[in-house]
Amino acid sequence: MLQTIFDMQHPIIQAPMAGVTSPKFVAACAEAGLLGSIGAGYLDGEQTKQFIQEVKKLTTKPFAVNLFVQEDPKIDIEVLQQARMALQPFYDELGLSPVQSVVSKDVFTGQVQAVIEEKVAICSFTFGIPSAEVLQQLKDNGIYTIGTATTLEEAKLVEQAGMDAVVLQGGEAGGHRGSFTDPIQLIPLDALLQQVAGQIAIPMIAAGGLVTKEAIQQALENGAQAVQIGTALLVADECEISPLYKNAVLASNAQQTTITLAFTGKPARGLANEFTKRMKDAIVAPYPLQNYLTTTIRKESAEQGNAEYLSMWMGENSHLVLQTGTVKSIVNKLL
Repeated sequence: MLQTIFDMQHPIIQAPMAGVTSPKFVAACAEAGLLGSIGAGYLDGEQTKQFIQEVKKLTTKPFAVNLFVQEDPKIDIEVLQQARMALQPFYDELGLSPVQSVVSKDVFTGQVQAVIEEKVAICSFTFGIPSAEVLQQLKDNGIYTIGTATTLEEAKLVEQAGMDAVVLQGGEAGGHRGSFTDPIQLIPLDALLQQVAGQIAIPMIAAGGLVTKEAIQQALENGAQAVQIGTALLVADECEISPLYKNAVLASNAQQTTITLAFTGKPARGLANEFTKRMKDAIVAPYPLQNYLTTTIRKESAEQGNAEYLSMWMGENSHLVLQTGTVKSIVNKLL
């Protein structure tokens, strides 16, 4: 059972929300009986190592590190120029100089090395499957590996690659879609669990829209050995996002989220705002180039207290998040 393997008091994994997780938050989740997860997607190897070391100072419990499987984007100068032009009005409105150059660096190799050197117990992946060599390296070092899948086909590919478990990400999930096959599908979590149950032998972890006790119970009854939750923990005292972001979660209404490429170049679900509306049909650069182009926009918006140009990732059921308090108190309400 995953609870035993991960030394969890509860069958709950804290979603590895890149850009949201802090050492304090990950450690608090681990101490509350969950599996804490570092969202290392935007970090390089050295930053990943430092983050892991900071978490270790705060907890002796096991925790996971989540990595984005990196692919080299094909840099089309014309597309890049058009993407920059689409963002020009936002640079102007915020009084920013446009980002002139973006370079995609290989950070994945250094991140994997950091996970191995720091003897992290669990490593999960989003946006695909790492090479057989990387997986073997992790296996040789006794590291438990978890893939992410949004369809039955992807779940089978995760298992065939030799990974130990799979996160099944329903269409309701907030943040980046873990899809790595085309076309991208938004299968509701309940349906996805039913499609995959009995088709693979590795443990299933359910993710997407799980913000109530009833939804978590249903996912576990439908064959998941654990659930992964993110949106419900965004409002926790130990989560160090801005009050602007926390208040947006608590004030959100039904059907107020959208899936957009505009912030990072990868589809992700967050609160619909002026930026997502104006960028709906705009040309965007491939990930991670679009992410670099919008970094200053998001940073300046946060400093100005302008929620309309911020990426506020949250799941489809964010409007059902009512419980604030410590991670521990929120989890107690969810069980």
